[in-house]
Amino acid sequence: MNDKLFVYGTLLDLDNKYGIYLRDNSRFYAAGKIKGKLYDIGEYPGAVLLREGNEYICGTILQIDNSGDVLAVIDLYEGFGDDQPQPNEFIRILTEAETGAGTINCWIYLYNLPVDGLVAIRDGQYLKQ
Repeated sequence: MNDKLFVYGTLLDLDNKYGIYLRDNSRFYAAGKIKGKLYDIGEYPGAVLLREGNEYICGTILQIDNSGDVLAVIDLYEGFGDDQPQPNEFIRILTEAETGAGTINCWIYLYNLPVDGLVAIRDGQYLKQ
């Protein structure tokens, strides 16, 4: 199983308990970006992939320890899985992220509901550093 996860939202929040869990069970791999659009859903963002254009979602790629176990915990947080309300608000897929050293395949949680009426986060960064 792939052990890289691209995070771009509340999992980067230093006070988020699932973010703390993720940091305790992974290590920084690289800063990265994925071609897509970020939307403000209220208390958290949602990412949608784009095939064309020059819009990017900015985030961090983590290398996860025991990826199957850790992703199962994060799946619960993201509401992803057959045992979660359907359709899932977020889905987890493998995609390519761009880093300073090239591209890498990693998991990302994508928003899985319509984006009509949602406000786009133009600079692709949810948490401003």
